Amino acid sequence: MESSQSASSRSASSNSATEHLSTPKAAYVHVPFCHARCPYCNFTVVANRLDLVDRYVEAVTRELTSLVHPRTVNTIFIGGGTPTLLPRAPMVRLFEAIRTWVPLVDGGEWSIEANPQDVDRDLCLLLRDQGINRISLGGQSFDAAKLKMLGRDHTGDQLANSIDIATQYFDEVSVDLIFGVPGESMQVWKSDLQTATSRSVSHLSAYGLTYEKGAQYWSQLQKGQIVAVEEEIELEMYLYAIETLTQHGMNHYEVSNFAKPGSECLHNQTYWQGDAWLGIGPGAAAYVDGIRSVNHRSTLKYLQRMESGLSPVAESQTLDWSTQTRERFIFGMRQLKGVQWSSLVNSGEPKSVEAIAQQLPKHIELGFLEWHEGNIRLTPKGLPISDSLWLDYW
Repeated sequence: MESSQSASSRSASSNSATEHLSTPKAAYVHVPFCHARCPYCNFTVVANRLDLVDRYVEAVTRELTSLVHPRTVNTIFIGGGTPTLLPRAPMVRLFEAIRTWVPLVDGGEWSIEANPQDVDRDLCLLLRDQGINRISLGGQSFDAAKLKMLGRDHTGDQLANSIDIATQYFDEVSVDLIFGVPGESMQVWKSDLQTATSRSVSHLSAYGLTYEKGAQYWSQLQKGQIVAVEEEIELEMYLYAIETLTQHGMNHYEVSNFAKPGSECLHNQTYWQGDAWLGIGPGAAAYVDGIRSVNHRSTLKYLQRMESGLSPVAESQTLDWSTQTRERFIFGMRQLKGVQWSSLVNSGEPKSVEAIAQQLPKHIELGFLEWHEGNIRLTPKGLPISDSLWLDYW
């Protein structure tokens, strides 16, 4: 068996194991502003506080300046919140600071999340002229009742129209859809997928609704004010998404993500492959030199600290070689191609690789994992329950 390769026979050192962590090739910039907080959201968000935008742009610029010298990256991702909610002048200042301190390599990927309600030709022209080449539309659904349940401020027609406009200006257009919303029927989900696939999207993320502590939905679920969709129905929705999207020529390349060939999100692969990235803005996480850090999640606290010349970091943790190895395996297994075993063997902490190898036969025998061309990967049977498998690899 491939998993019998000895981890103890390798001469990899901790220095070589962390070499890929020392030079971030990705940068995430968090924009916390929104019209309103959606009931399922527990991200760092402030609603109706555009009065803070100028302070925010100045604070982000100061944080970028703390890099001391520009860091060239392969990917940039501006997420939120709602980045496209920013007024045009401060938006351009933000982009200028990003280009100065984290310049993108030629041919690199620069993504921005957008609210369908904000997307028009003027915005697309501005974004494209600033160097952005990938737009991710936070649509969630085309169905009026489902959008209302999700607290979204756009209509299904606005989402469809935003896709049509965006595809005129960007080769890479991604759409987020959520399934398993309280009260949602299978027919509504099928309709969402049918509408999405009838348009020229190059990437689609299909997420099952999760109830995150701190979100409004979490407390409503605990109080019995809403009822979660039955697991069997949610599984049926997920499997239908896989079948439908792959039939429409999309590659199912990560548990929740689908793309036309060549349109996979490069930025997110940084996370799944355990590489280093920079995180800028309130609540943003970074992973550099084996240290994971998170900025203050309170936007006001973040601003105050930056204005006082203090570090924005609220939490940091140095990950030992063993933890890096296990995380690299677990996050890597979210990819449908799985993890290249020889790479993990050569760069991972030997005892951790051995421990992982000892767990594999059980899940292979149960039909959840399989070997394929030197990679260990999830099977179709393992995909829907993958999160429950990883507890055995800690």
